[in-house]
Amino acid sequence: MLINRAENLLTVPGIAHGFFGRTGGVSRGLYESLNCGLGSSDDADHVRENRHRAQDALGAAALNTLYQVHSASVVTVEAPWNAGPQADAMVSNTKGIALGILSADCAPVLLADADAGVIGAAHAGWKGALSGVIEAAIVAMEKLGAQRARIAAAIGPCISQANYEVGAEFHQRFVDGDPANARFFVAGSRAGHHQFDLEAFAADRLNRAGVDNVSRLVACTYAREGEFFSFRRATHRGEADYGRELSAIVLA
Repeated sequence: MLINRAENLLTVPGIAHGFFGRTGGVSRGLYESLNCGLGSSDDADHVRENRHRAQDALGAAALNTLYQVHSASVVTVEAPWNAGPQADAMVSNTKGIALGILSADCAPVLLADADAGVIGAAHAGWKGALSGVIEAAIVAMEKLGAQRARIAAAIGPCISQANYEVGAEFHQRFVDGDPANARFFVAGSRAGHHQFDLEAFAADRLNRAGVDNVSRLVACTYAREGEFFSFRRATHRGEADYGRELSAIVLA
């Protein structure tokens, strides 16, 4: 089982975290092998077993994930659930419940304030990041007693700029929101196209929100096929579906 960990979160007392790759599970075919996505067309029993393995690796009593919709919505977790609500971030001060984000190119962001005993997890695709899901998660953590200056955050495996080609309309949407966003794009190989740096954009949103302790794993989901699932890679190949990797954090 491949578990990536962020150096800054490893030094935070009282939490466990992991950015799980695609290895160490029981799924087969397109989903080989640690597919944790309940929304995929994988065998449901395989997905449940994979999720149990990840949960056990974290030493968690439960694992909560969301019905992710690329929004800026946040929920506060107080108890385990079977089916998560529609949202893209979670916060909690309840021990033993792992907050899990599912991704396959989007950026998973894990957050922790050890002094307050508050954790958070956000699914930051381009739409969620642009609409403020990271900032919304930080505000929700503050409502539980966290202070943004104390928060340690880590951005997990996501698609790299080299493999994230976007069109002119996409680029314009970001520049219209803030001209400074132009720095997250470079010219693409095709006319009228750009390459977008999602990881750097997410890190900038954290910094601008007052979170300075930010770690970036710099692990491209598209390029590292043996380690990660990728929606864009599957789309380019015309594959019928794709698996989802799990990123999770828990108060021990």
